Amino acid sequence: MIDPFGRAINYLRVSVTDRCDFRCVYCMSEDMNFLPKADLLTLEELDRLCTAFIGKGVRKLRFTGGEPLVRRGIMALFHSISRHLDTGRLDELTLTTNGSQLARYAAELKACGVKRVNVSLDTLDPAAFKAITRWGDLGKVMDGIDKAQEAGLAVKINAVAIKGMTENEAGGLIDWAHGRGMDLTFIEVMPMGDVSGHRVDQYLPLSMLRAQLMDRYTLEDIPYATGGPARYVRVKETGGRLGFITPMTHNFCESCNRVRVTCTGTLYMCLGQEDAADLRAPLRASEGNDILNAAIDRAIARKPKGHDFIIDRRTRQPSVSRHMSVTGG
Repeated sequence: MIDPFGRAINYLRVSVTDRCDFRCVYCMSEDMNFLPKADLLTLEELDRLCTAFIGKGVRKLRFTGGEPLVRRGIMALFHSISRHLDTGRLDELTLTTNGSQLARYAAELKACGVKRVNVSLDTLDPAAFKAITRWGDLGKVMDGIDKAQEAGLAVKINAVAIKGMTENEAGGLIDWAHGRGMDLTFIEVMPMGDVSGHRVDQYLPLSMLRAQLMDRYTLEDIPYATGGPARYVRVKETGGRLGFITPMTHNFCESCNRVRVTCTGTLYMCLGQEDAADLRAPLRASEGNDILNAAIDRAIARKPKGHDFIIDRRTRQPSVSRHMSVTGG
């Protein structure tokens, strides 16, 4: 799949549910209205949809949410999709998780051919963790990380940079993650969905954080890439890798190789744009994939050059009305 700007689309992120057992302050309101379960694609439909994209050149598949591991029966989908790893049609099957259910599923994920997972974790302080996630239990997440590493999964930590907290937390996160052999990536807050607050009060530019870190560490630019938008450095003092995802201060659109599908079968060609394509109707219109494939082709043909994210005190409304949990990270 080649978009209008010559970018090869080989990476699909699929939100298998909009539900989550956390209510992170930068992602959701505490009182969320989730989609009716009847609106969601079945696991069998998700399998068929993912398989269609794999047939069109997708080599990397990531399941997201919400929290993907709270979807009932989700491991059946991992087991089924893993057949494409066995045939070589898919290079990688992975997921992003908040870690709350990871202790339960880590060994089974490994058995399905998952080699690495991303765990979202913004702080090592239990009180701060509770304040950010509202409903989360840091102990469960830490246990999940332990079990994932015991199962042989590579773990990467994703931390959203939050003004007033991350400046003080970053060094401890780096030392802890690298001390356990885990990569760490900092991510700028993105203006998606109403979160009952103003993101300008949460937003910490990573250019500022990086400058602060350079007072403590030696950061060496490296060409390492995972297929996602992070730019990586090597931290000389720890020997570990540190990534920066900067949709606000330095967007990564020029190299975008990704599209996203929601749990209702809506295809978003760009995380930061509202334009979308309904794939549920063509998926259900025929047992064959001709109609579905044509719908995918039409959507890829209008993938935009870049997003329109902005965080500004004069603009209280989010740049994109849907929550991150709807689209998937």
